[in-house]
Amino acid sequence: MTKFSRRKFLVTTSAAALLTQTITHRATSGSTSQLSSGVYAGYSDTPEVTKATLGFIPVSSCCPVVIAKAKGFFAKYGMPDVQVLKQPSWAVMRDKLMLGSGDGGLDGAHLLFPMAYLIATGEISYGRKIPMYILARLNVNGQGISIANTYKHLNLGLDGFALKSILAQKALHGEISRFAIPYRRVTGDFFMRWWLAYAGIDPERDVSLTVVPPPQMVANMRGGTMEGFCVVDPWHHRLIKQKLGYSAVTTGELWNNHPEKALAVRGDWVDKHPKAAKALLAAVLQAQIWCDKVENKEEMFEILSQRQWIGVKSDLIRDRLLGKFDYGNGRVVQNSPHVIKFWRENASYPYKSHDLWFLIEDMRWGYRSPEFETTPLIEAVNREDLWREAAKFIGQDKAIPPTTSRGVEKFFNGLEFDPENPQVYLNAPTNRKVTK
Repeated sequence: MTKFSRRKFLVTTSAAALLTQTITHRATSGSTSQLSSGVYAGYSDTPEVTKATLGFIPVSSCCPVVIAKAKGFFAKYGMPDVQVLKQPSWAVMRDKLMLGSGDGGLDGAHLLFPMAYLIATGEISYGRKIPMYILARLNVNGQGISIANTYKHLNLGLDGFALKSILAQKALHGEISRFAIPYRRVTGDFFMRWWLAYAGIDPERDVSLTVVPPPQMVANMRGGTMEGFCVVDPWHHRLIKQKLGYSAVTTGELWNNHPEKALAVRGDWVDKHPKAAKALLAAVLQAQIWCDKVENKEEMFEILSQRQWIGVKSDLIRDRLLGKFDYGNGRVVQNSPHVIKFWRENASYPYKSHDLWFLIEDMRWGYRSPEFETTPLIEAVNREDLWREAAKFIGQDKAIPPTTSRGVEKFFNGLEFDPENPQVYLNAPTNRKVTK
């Protein structure tokens, strides 16, 4: 069994109480017993409210939420007053989700999907356990790891072993090597750890992983305070255009079609407004379909470039969203299979197996007790049942997968995650040593 450091160990001892409270709340509100057959039943599907307040971070994975607003899909489904508001960081997003719109915060968000779990358990919300529901996955793929031009001569890729000795020399001179991640205990954190560990670099002892808001990552690289970062586009492309660094890998190369952001909404809001939640979700699913159509791409780039959305020139957005990856070191890949996807290949479906992967990965790095009961928490947070209802509502019955597990997942480092036997993955070493 993996040993866990006391410094990082954040077991959620009161998780059972949270789950009991959440499930009881859903049952007494009528949202559990009637989910599959009648949560939206009644005289009509007219939403109880026409407004919700959603947050987003200006990265390419926000496309479905932005497009749902900009193209009028929220209005189409009876919610013309939905607000979609840009947030400066994931920490601010967390704080506003804690508040809720009634106190000047948010009802839901374009969110790093593990954050929904960490807010629900109170682990990142100052001990406050706020029920959160994942209604949809917003995308798969889309992140990458870029490195400062200081190391351009190394031409780093999947194998970053050449970086190991240089960082070791810096450490001997008392220099700290920093790598930026968007938030702790999320995919960007884990992917950076994977890449470093595969190179024989201990992400705990050999470097410092520093949380930096995505819009600030390029500026940090310009200032020389970071060796590299893991984040979603368009910040890689901007880094390369400013000749500050190059991309080593896209995260789709680490794990093809890996889960990324989610549409996450406060549980109390969904329970109170089930028809509005259905409308909200239907609009986002419609936007995901729209985003993946080739004929809509140019319009999407123009929308995203506007100040209230991502707010960068469309030429910084276009290539990678079309699957053209210029790594900035002479390597250019056309029609990459690792392009960000919003709907196709079941990108939108919130597979429970992916949420299980997160909880097990959380254990592998010592953040969570290996004795933690994963199933009750996943059942409380993951609302794939609502996704199925919304998919039927918009006529996408055929898009509903036959199972809530995507099966065995395979990673670049030789590891596999089998949802039917997660213990094997949990017991795998976190540092896969590279010998040369």
